Amino acid sequence: MRQLLASLAIIIGAVGTAQAQSNDPAANADAAAGAEMAKPCAACHGDTGISQMGMFPNLAGQQESYLAKQIMNIRDGDRVVAQMAGQVDNFSDQDAWDVAAHFAEQTPNKGQADDADEEMLERGKTLYTAGDLSEGIPACAACHTPTGEGIGSAVYPALSGQHPEYVASTLSDFSAGERSNDPGAVMRDIADKLRESDMKAVANYVHGLH
Repeated sequence: MRQLLASLAIIIGAVGTAQAQSNDPAANADAAAGAEMAKPCAACHGDTGISQMGMFPNLAGQQESYLAKQIMNIRDGDRVVAQMAGQVDNFSDQDAWDVAAHFAEQTPNKGQADDADEEMLERGKTLYTAGDLSEGIPACAACHTPTGEGIGSAVYPALSGQHPEYVASTLSDFSAGERSNDPGAVMRDIADKLRESDMKAVANYVHGLH
């Protein structure tokens, strides 16, 4: 009898797990399905997720959890991106995770920081790796990792190889409150402490980070 009950418990647990997974868009993310849905994205983000235009972010190698969140935030109006108007309005949560899985599998961009201005390069490196305690600015590496790949479990994005123009404009938007989908206003608080020159310095540094 005990063996029968134990067997039933195992079966019920397995069924419950399977049902939970079947209803979990993240667990069911299908990169192949995402590749089909992502075809229109190539116009701005490139065929493989590496954009040829600095104003549009590279998506190749981005953390799947972060990208899925951004797609759903844009769809739901929690993040306003003029160029994305109407692009993901009809996406389901599963569609968002599928597209995110596709781009997460792509080879990330490897850029190169501009080293013509040594002072700017050093400032960018300092802010990223150590922050600036005197200004209350934490190290970017604490959340985005020393090599810039981000942390998927915490929904922290990859920054490695990202376009400087895009990174600087994003920091500016956070500082101005024009972007506000950062949990706990973490990025808004940090960006508000950055000078414009700091934003450009960090953006330049992460472009060559890998």
